[in-house]
Amino acid sequence: MPYFKTRDNVELFYIEGGSGNPIVFVSSAWLSSEMWEFQMPFLIEQGCRCIAYDRRGHGRSDRPWEGYDYDRLADDLAALLEHLDLSGVTLVGHSAGCGEVVRYLTRHGSARVDRIVLACGTTPFPMKTADNPVGVDRIYMEADLALRTADLAQWYTNNAASFFGIGLAGISVSPAQTKFMIQQCLECSPRAAYAFFVTGFTSDLRRDLEAIRIPTLVIHGDQDMQAPFVICGQRTAELVPGSQLKVYENAAHGLFLTHADRFNADLLTFARPHRKPAESSSSRTDRPASTSARRR
Repeated sequence: MPYFKTRDNVELFYIEGGSGNPIVFVSSAWLSSEMWEFQMPFLIEQGCRCIAYDRRGHGRSDRPWEGYDYDRLADDLAALLEHLDLSGVTLVGHSAGCGEVVRYLTRHGSARVDRIVLACGTTPFPMKTADNPVGVDRIYMEADLALRTADLAQWYTNNAASFFGIGLAGISVSPAQTKFMIQQCLECSPRAAYAFFVTGFTSDLRRDLEAIRIPTLVIHGDQDMQAPFVICGQRTAELVPGSQLKVYENAAHGLFLTHADRFNADLLTFARPHRKPAESSSSRTDRPASTSARRR
């Protein structure tokens, strides 16, 4: 199986297939490269080269005790791109993985990366502070961590329905598929599950987003409970100059599965090598962002 070494000698697993314009997937917290099974086959068939990897502490990668801050994780992503000597890359992040994508750009530049996709991102800054009053109070994060520590398997099980949006009109996920995704999460080391969640919740990426100068597509569900649209997707799109915002109605955090056909089509269109660059004016969207704000 293919592995590469990070700068601190941690071995990380990756998978790749296809040829042509490279798309590199950065997974959600706790999930591994297997979460992209709904995207990679389709995009490879459409002539793209697809690469996904297991973050440290996740899946088949090494499980060090340290290194779950965005700086180190961005360095891990850089090590992958350097190992494969990639250029013209489309980076696709999901959830807290979007933070790695954003921090990679501010830490390593865009010489290898042409465009990014931020799907259901926890950016820009989930935690409530004096200058971030729309965030979530840290006390709720700490209470949630206590529940996870007491029974991690049960916590994943209890939150599966809201992750996929089960119960929303048109959303159907089989019990077997739900169990499979929970098992992926359980394969993440408890240390990584704890430390990376804290990183995603407490990291302020507002300035990082404002510094982005390459085409950026923000995709978010208007029923996302894990990364609420109003404080995450909408604000992310507002901060990235010239970003494009696509709001999926009736979609939750796991839209890569529940809305795979639409998501795949949007990724393919955006990743095409000869597409026009993003507009330099204010963020564009498929529909007014205020519509989603009123719905919540």
